[in-house]
Amino acid sequence: MRARRRTLATTCCCLGFALSACSVGPGGSTGPTGALRTTTSLSTTTVPPTTTTTTTTVPPTTTTTAPPHLAPPAPLAALVTPAPAGDGAWAPAGRSVAGVPAVYETQLVPPGGTQEAGIAWMDTRLLAGQLYSGSKSPGGGPYQFTAPIAPAQATTVVAAFNGGFLMKDAGGGYYTEGKTVVPLVDGAASLVIDADGSVTVGAWGSDLTMTPSVVAVRQNLVPLVEGGQATAPATSPDWQAWGNTCGAASCSPTVPGIEYQWRSGVGVTSTGALLYAAGPALSPAQLASLLVAAGAVRAMELDINPNWPAFVTYDPPAGTPASPANGASLHPASVQGPATFFNPAWARDFVTMSARLP
Repeated sequence: MRARRRTLATTCCCLGFALSACSVGPGGSTGPTGALRTTTSLSTTTVPPTTTTTTTTVPPTTTTTAPPHLAPPAPLAALVTPAPAGDGAWAPAGRSVAGVPAVYETQLVPPGGTQEAGIAWMDTRLLAGQLYSGSKSPGGGPYQFTAPIAPAQATTVVAAFNGGFLMKDAGGGYYTEGKTVVPLVDGAASLVIDADGSVTVGAWGSDLTMTPSVVAVRQNLVPLVEGGQATAPATSPDWQAWGNTCGAASCSPTVPGIEYQWRSGVGVTSTGALLYAAGPALSPAQLASLLVAAGAVRAMELDINPNWPAFVTYDPPAGTPASPANGASLHPASVQGPATFFNPAWARDFVTMSARLP
């Protein structure tokens, strides 16, 4: 029994020594009694929170600068009471030019009238004019610019409108494509186009004269509006001086003409915008009043009677040419329409207004 106890004690002693030896290491120390004291040191590491950065790619800002253009026309005051709904309110018409509407249209009943006439406003900073000549008016030729509107011009044309009387009745002259077709007359009302496509209206010899930049002059009668007011001839009882009209239901020469008949006219505003007006029951004075109401400072009468007045805008899909299929008439009762100026048989002069190329 003693031997067994000795063996056990020796084993325990060796085990204790081993434990003590194994426990001594860095950080260990011996206390006063010689016993081993182990110091445990805890090291705390602070881990910063994970930050997730989301990168948003902002596309570069594209700034589109609109081309120089005129301010849109202000609404027109009604000229009769009660007035039809929407009378005098402008709406864009035809294709835009670099994203800017170049033509605005409205309807307006003239003073003393009962039927609406159509009025168009054209931005001459965005549009360039071109006079087209026909075998009947002015006659002669051949001409580079004649009906139909060619595919090259159809890519930019925005609007087109009728010219004036046959030259035997026009009381004025005609100049185009570098030649005088009919001698120009001083004092005659004139639509003038410059080489850069600028279009204006005035009395020849006073408001307008021949310069190297003039490429086309279309004269018709005498001025209808001067200084922002209807001229004395426009308000004269002698309405026959403004052309022979059709009768109420017939254009036969044996039928007496009437004062209130289809008439068209063109004018210019103080800012340079071009105006066009046409309607089915207008006297010369009423035509003048419509143009003045729209802001004309100078204006002239164009063709008259049912078969000739026409103002059309074209709004084709982007990248495609104008055509009868994408045209619209200013006045719904016009006899002529979008196909007129694309018709090879059209033998009268007309004016196109096309987008200015950059």
